[in-house]
Amino acid sequence: MAYTKERKKLEKLSEKITSLQNYDDKSLTIITDIYEQYSHTTRILKNKDTETFNELYLNELQQVKECKRILKVGEEEDRQVNFIKYKETLSNALEKTIQTAKDTI
Repeated sequence: MAYTKERKKLEKLSEKITSLQNYDDKSLTIITDIYEQYSHTTRILKNKDTETFNELYLNELQQVKECKRILKVGEEEDRQVNFIKYKETLSNALEKTIQTAKDTI
């Protein structure tokens, strides 16, 4: 029950990310917002239950950060491919975190 609020936030973010298909300014703004909210929520969960959420915080969040960095510094012609990889990595991280929150109830 303690994680319901954060889990619901993550579920909403997961729904939002599915609509993103193409790299453009609007999609970049949306995915950046999703990333920031995911990062913040993951930190909250880690602080509440370090033993359960620390691995997600250290591993999943770092993978998402790396994809974000690659998108930012990548070549223009690779932006769509890098955007999709970033989106998929963030989506997977969201799903893993949601499942972990469900399992800890």
